[in-house]
Amino acid sequence: MTGRLSGVGVGPGDPELITLKAARLIGAAQVIAYHQGVGKQSNARRIAAGLFPDDVIEEALVYPVTTQSTEHPGGCAGAMADFYAEAAERLRAHLRAGRDVVVLAEGDPMLYGSFMYLHDRLAGEFDTQVVAGVPAFAAATATTALPLVRQTDVLTVLPGTLPEPELARRLADTDGAVIMKLGRTFTKVRSALEQAGRVEGSWYVERASMTAERVLPVADVDPATVPYFSIVLVPGDTRPGVARYDLPATRVTEPYPGAEVVVVGLGPGPDRWLSPEASQVLAEVGHVVGYGPYVQRVAQRPGLVRHASGNTVELERARQALELALAGERVAVVSGGDAGVFGMASAVFEAAEDPRYAGVAIRVVPGISAVQAVAARAGAPIGADFAVMSLSDRLKPWEVVVKRLRAVAEADLVLALYNPRSRSRTEQVAQARAVLLEHKSPRTVVVVGRDIGRAGESLTVTSLGELDPGSIDMKCLLIIGASATRVTAAGRVWSPRFVP
Repeated sequence: MTGRLSGVGVGPGDPELITLKAARLIGAAQVIAYHQGVGKQSNARRIAAGLFPDDVIEEALVYPVTTQSTEHPGGCAGAMADFYAEAAERLRAHLRAGRDVVVLAEGDPMLYGSFMYLHDRLAGEFDTQVVAGVPAFAAATATTALPLVRQTDVLTVLPGTLPEPELARRLADTDGAVIMKLGRTFTKVRSALEQAGRVEGSWYVERASMTAERVLPVADVDPATVPYFSIVLVPGDTRPGVARYDLPATRVTEPYPGAEVVVVGLGPGPDRWLSPEASQVLAEVGHVVGYGPYVQRVAQRPGLVRHASGNTVELERARQALELALAGERVAVVSGGDAGVFGMASAVFEAAEDPRYAGVAIRVVPGISAVQAVAARAGAPIGADFAVMSLSDRLKPWEVVVKRLRAVAEADLVLALYNPRSRSRTEQVAQARAVLLEHKSPRTVVVVGRDIGRAGESLTVTSLGELDPGSIDMKCLLIIGASATRVTAAGRVWSPRFVP
């Protein structure tokens, strides 16, 4: 018979917050293990010490390092890997001897807890259980009596060790947030809060539920006094703009004088392809609305609220932007490439047909389209008449797509194909190729551009007969040449301006 391994959360500090189940297991344990720093006492042991059996065996698991500085040849990661391997071996000996082992964890064992690394090494060999504990941020929320999130708000838990730009981006994109792992990271965390416009209304809680507990507005905290055991709470109610537009949908609102939504094309990827006009708009608006990956391309700054959403909710995005404009906010809706080419411009105009938005002006700022970027990389394949189509049948029947493919092929136009494939649409490229081959030669030049302008971009020049549909993914744009489209000796593709 082997012993049982239990990872037990003992809560944030107040012994009265230990759960009944945790107290029962601690009181019956044969071996109790806990983590602590060199020359320091274990907080987890201090919290639960009053429950220890008199004859219990204690295993203090002492971290080899508590900073990023170490002489270990594998660095901090190597030192910690060796530590957890050695700690697991110590506990393995007890478990093999038939002793039940309880590993104490501050807060909850599976939330930034050290127990999870022992669990990784031992759970496959022994009967194992995990007992949830009250996390520190729950105690901090109770102390401040702050509602972190309401209704459909999103709560994000962030480690203060993230890079500052990433912290700022995530803080701007979420409703409520909890920031843990502070200490020496606090100065960076406060700067990220300022960039996201979230300092006002955010609170700092030190040693939540302990006798030395301290609560302050983030703006009043001296970074030199911040210990590791501290947390920042960012309530969803403090998100800039929320109180101004989060009203019932049935309300009657008079349009704000000069209300405007600006639809901005960000280009295919590189910042150098963003137009000065687009940059100016993005520097002046208070809200950016768009598909998540495009919103992330807009640099976070103080006072900017970013509203990211999924890939198939264009009308919902457009209505959200129009509502913000109605309430007097300065709003940009962003698209990749050019917003008028399979982008958000059309969706905004569609949503604006509702008489409710009659007082909102819509302005469209152009961007470099994906077809322009791919064509420029290839040479000049769209130097003559050309057509642009989307192979997606989400908004139109596939029969319409086929009809238009045939018409373009019969007219002998160069054809650019957007959205050639997605996770759910895997056969359209092969079907489109078959339709085009009814009217075009297998030798027709084809250009495949993938992620043009971004890291890892690729450009392939092939023919319609040799095109492999399986090689095409959602990051590709295809340009199928006309009968006169040519390839130079250097591999450059161009279409003559004249028609014989």
